[in-house]
Amino acid sequence: MYAYGGTVVLDVTPAGRFAPSPSGDLHIGNLRTAVLAQLFADASGRRFLLRVEDLDRVREGSEQRQLADLAALGLRWAQPLVRQSDRRSVYETVIARLTADGHTFECFCTRREILDAPSAPHAPQGAYPGTCRDLTESEREERRRTRPAAIRLRADVAEFTVHDVLHGDFTGDVDDFVLRRNDGTPAYNLAVVVDDAETGVDQVVRGDDLLTSAPRQAYLATRLGSSPPEYAHVPMVLNTAGARLAKRDGAVTLADLADTDVDASDVLSLIAVSLGMASAGERVTLDVLRDRFDPARLPRDPWIFAGAP
Repeated sequence: MYAYGGTVVLDVTPAGRFAPSPSGDLHIGNLRTAVLAQLFADASGRRFLLRVEDLDRVREGSEQRQLADLAALGLRWAQPLVRQSDRRSVYETVIARLTADGHTFECFCTRREILDAPSAPHAPQGAYPGTCRDLTESEREERRRTRPAAIRLRADVAEFTVHDVLHGDFTGDVDDFVLRRNDGTPAYNLAVVVDDAETGVDQVVRGDDLLTSAPRQAYLATRLGSSPPEYAHVPMVLNTAGARLAKRDGAVTLADLADTDVDASDVLSLIAVSLGMASAGERVTLDVLRDRFDPARLPRDPWIFAGAP
C-alpha cells in the first residue's frame, strides 16, 4: 500500500503482470512479451496478474479474444482480473489527495501549443515547457471559460534513474506530466503506477519502446510513497522493414496464423526459437520454457518477424 491509496488491498504479495489494451487482437509481438512476463514472474516466485487497460480505445470483443489467445498459449493468471475502467474512483482519489497537498496544477495547453512553445535548454522535444505551472487564480479562471483543464503533476526533478534487468541503469527526463486529461480520463502514467502499487506488482516486463516511460512512472511511484518495480524492457518484434509489427503485415495474430494452419502450439514454438529457448521445429510448452528460462541469455536485439515458416 502507499501513502495516497484509498482502497483496501487484499493481496500485495509480489507479482508480475501483463497489461494489454483491448483495442484489437494481440499480434505475435504482444504474445511474445506476455510469454516473457509470465516466465519472469514464475522464475522469481511471483504471482502473475493480468490487467485490462481499457480507459481509452476499446474495440468490442477484443478483451475476450485476447484472454482466449493468452490461455491458448498456456498462460495462467491469478484472479481477479483487474479492469482499469472499474477503478476510476481510485485514480480520482489519488489525484484529489495530490491536489490537496499542492502537488498538481491545471493545464490549459493544447498539444500543438506545447510543441510550438519555446523549450528550456536541453529539454527533449515535446517536453512540457511549464506554461501553466505558475498561473495566478485569475488567469486560471479566465482560461477555464474557454477550455477544460488537464491536471499535471508538479514535478520537482528534471530526470530520474531506474534500473532495468536487460538495460542496466537508465536515466530519463521527467517533466510536469499529465495525471488526468482534459476530457476527464485518468492518464496512463498515473493509472499504471496506482494499479501496480495496489496489486503488489513489483516486476514490470514490457516492450522496450516503453523504457523511456519508466523514469516518469518510477518517479511518480516514489511521490506516492511506493517503491518502483523491477523493470525488464524486452526487445520488440519488427516487420521486415524494421518497423513495429502491425495488422497490415499479414498473418500476425493467432486467428490470422490459424488460417494458415499455424496453431497456438506452433506460435509458442516460434516465440521460443526467437528467444533462443528452442531449436527450429521443436514443440515446446510453457512448462518446458520455465525450466529453460534464463534472463541473462535473452536476446537484446529485436526479432524480425517475416511470417511463420
